[in-house]
Amino acid sequence: MRAVDFSPLYRSTVGFDRLFGMIDSLAQADQANAYPPYNIERTGENAYRISMAVAGFDEDELTIESKPNLLTVTGKKAGSETEQDNAFLYRGIAQRGFERRFHTADYVEVTGASLKNGLLHIELKREIPEALKPRRIAIETAKAQTAKVIEAKAA
Repeated sequence: MRAVDFSPLYRSTVGFDRLFGMIDSLAQADQANAYPPYNIERTGENAYRISMAVAGFDEDELTIESKPNLLTVTGKKAGSETEQDNAFLYRGIAQRGFERRFHTADYVEVTGASLKNGLLHIELKREIPEALKPRRIAIETAKAQTAKVIEAKAA
């Protein structure tokens, strides 16, 4: 894949640094970090759900951190003594720690999270402040004004 040089655009634009940074990060191959698998669903007009397959992790081993425009999910597996005593012939369930980052749009907030059947569900909602929502402005028609006659007394 060819690298794109955005430096000429940096000189002529203001405030688009974050956009160019996101495009640069998409251009880099990120296939090595495919664990854990996840789905992103749209559950409503302004509601979303991220579902991650975190089989083998408990609630206390998972951390969800929300910052402006960034959601980070971290899993650290606490080593148990019974697993160290057993000799595995085949280990297909991943026990490694992970960190998955999701870039979110403006005004997207986490409303809840649940862990059920090995799936971590994170509920997101986009709430735009009232001051930034588009508003409809009524158009008034200008009525023809009748000329007012001012009567003056003759001198």
